[in-house]
Amino acid sequence: MWTFVARRLLTAAIVVFGVVTTIFVLARLTGDPVSLMIQPGMGEKDIAELRASLGLDRSIAEQYFRFLGQAIQGDFGRSPWQLTSAFGLVVERIPATLLLTATALGFSLLVALVVGGLSALFRDSLLDRAAMALVLIGQSIPSFWLGLMLILLMAVELHLLPSAGYGGWAHLVLPAFTLGLFSLARLTRLIRSELLDVLSREYVTTARSKGLPEGLVLRRHALRNIVVPIVTVLAVDFGLLMGGAVIVETVFAWPGIGRLMIQAIGQRDFPIIQAGVFMIAMLVVGINLLADLLYAWLDPRIRYS
Repeated sequence: MWTFVARRLLTAAIVVFGVVTTIFVLARLTGDPVSLMIQPGMGEKDIAELRASLGLDRSIAEQYFRFLGQAIQGDFGRSPWQLTSAFGLVVERIPATLLLTATALGFSLLVALVVGGLSALFRDSLLDRAAMALVLIGQSIPSFWLGLMLILLMAVELHLLPSAGYGGWAHLVLPAFTLGLFSLARLTRLIRSELLDVLSREYVTTARSKGLPEGLVLRRHALRNIVVPIVTVLAVDFGLLMGGAVIVETVFAWPGIGRLMIQAIGQRDFPIIQAGVFMIAMLVVGINLLADLLYAWLDPRIRYS
């Protein structure tokens, strides 16, 4: 098992290195950030000093290797926009983003278990067809459009929920639903298809022939055998939701990493962009590594040798 963990850690390090290198290059294709920070009355000498303070007077290669050395120490430089540590700003936004992502995933999983389970039990019924139609719609709706429509309906027209901001549970409902709808649709289809396969197995038929209640058969014999694919999809969806949070946080003014990075892109704030991408990459890689390690615990048939 330790050999497997070592291989996965090496793979994770390579993935993070590739992501950070890519964003370093792409960030510098957006233009010169110094042009946004020039104040009236600044001369050529002042502009040159500003460029030197940001390290932008060096060659791209020097900037890159300097950036890598500092990134290993968790130092992504000082934000020229916020005039403070870029990594510190990103760390401050992590709780809000994780709260939104975890709520969206939890909501998606709970609803998908109920809807997917009922669809599998009542295959080809009106309930099953209605559920699959809703799933198709859920996978087709763009999150930014859905978020705006929910704001118009629930906040502007009905005055039931706040339209934006960060506060109590009411502020979490609309962005979590918007963010989690795509994952909900995918999980529902997965659970339905996996249950249809498991419910046709001989051990389920045997359990039913013993007179066990259908609910007990579903919980003890069916759901336990589809946990591994569910965990796999949840780990993948975590990365998708972290990316989708950029749009959802902007629509709902949610103070997370995604909204911070959108603002940083507008300001050409390289340190915040790089620190944000690095943190998201670390979180996604960490969750996928955790999912890999959970497989053997969830299914004793899996071995890492």
